[in-house]
Amino acid sequence: MLQASAVRAARQRYREMAAVLNEQSRRRFVALEAQALGRGGVSLMARISGLSRSTIYHGLLDIRHKVSAPPGRIRQRGGGRKRKLLEDATLEGDLKGLVEPVTRGDPMQPLLWTARSLRNLVKELASKGHRVCPTVVGGLLRDMGYSLQANSKTREGSHHIDRDAQFHYINAQAKAFLAAREPVISVDTKKKELVGNFKNNGREWRPAGTPELVNVHDFIDPKLSRAVPYGVYDITNNVGWVSVGTDHDTARFAVQAIRRWWRTMGKKRHPAATRLLISADGGGSNGYRVRLWKVELQKLADQLKLPITVCHLPPGTSKWNKIEHRLFSFITINWRGKPLRSYRTIVQLIAATTTDTGLRVRAELDQNKYPKGLKVTNAELAAINLSRHSFHGDWNYTISPKPRTVARRKTN
Repeated sequence: MLQASAVRAARQRYREMAAVLNEQSRRRFVALEAQALGRGGVSLMARISGLSRSTIYHGLLDIRHKVSAPPGRIRQRGGGRKRKLLEDATLEGDLKGLVEPVTRGDPMQPLLWTARSLRNLVKELASKGHRVCPTVVGGLLRDMGYSLQANSKTREGSHHIDRDAQFHYINAQAKAFLAAREPVISVDTKKKELVGNFKNNGREWRPAGTPELVNVHDFIDPKLSRAVPYGVYDITNNVGWVSVGTDHDTARFAVQAIRRWWRTMGKKRHPAATRLLISADGGGSNGYRVRLWKVELQKLADQLKLPITVCHLPPGTSKWNKIEHRLFSFITINWRGKPLRSYRTIVQLIAATTTDTGLRVRAELDQNKYPKGLKVTNAELAAINLSRHSFHGDWNYTISPKPRTVARRKTN
């Protein structure tokens, strides 16, 4: 039976030494204390230190055989459990393939989240030949930028009966285009911003007591200038283009932004492109019901001499668009706490947005006028060279360049 005084002394010595011990020295110190205590010392030191009995026995073996790690190291070379990714090279890719088609993203946060549980993901990974536990899957998801969110934060708008099927269809189309090395872009209009000395949410480091001074009120006033950022995100190259408009957010403005992206960035990065895939929201200036959107896309297809395939996100899912959490969220982070006093400031802040994963953005001001209320006649709509896909042709369609008409020569 261990004496109470010896137990108290051992506990006190460990408390005094624990803060300065590393993994190796802690194991040996606890093993020496257990050895000095005699019978029952291993169990007692396990309770005091929190180390497992097997770890303490390993420490005793190290002392007995005079085992030591190489200078400058705590463990022997190759010691410790290997990361699962080193043992299973395809694990991360298969996990990303499971969560990516159903990924949701908040445009104001860089985090992603998935609706699938860890145990369900483990089962699906097991069917692909991966032996992994829920804890490891959770760690991998956190490393990939995912976070588990409450159900109340993932409910968005109405739930269309074909919502999930449309997401799978968009994913299949994008994978086919990317496999063929054809350009795939995600487009949308970012939240309109007031231009002036107004408060911008967020904080940034400044000398104490010297905050940016802005107007007390920012009431909505039709006379105030507004910036209309329309973005194009190149999924293949992780680059973005933003046209900062000064007029209305119309379909003509949206297509002009895509045109400027192609002329400035897209053509150089996709010189061998034979077609283009656009993923867009179901509403707004690029909505599937907007006639002018299709008319302007026909003009673009004729100019680029490329068929343009469009896949719209189903209603109520605008925040799921890739551009929201791959581009717009980082723009918001970059200019947080900075008053957007001028169009030049907005363009510069957008263009300065980068990420550790290699995102680069180019932004330019578009001061052209884009009047609202332009009417498209039935004849103009019928003239579009549009072919609807077999699945939800209202959401998925391809606009091809119009065939050239060759004038016949008159013969006498």
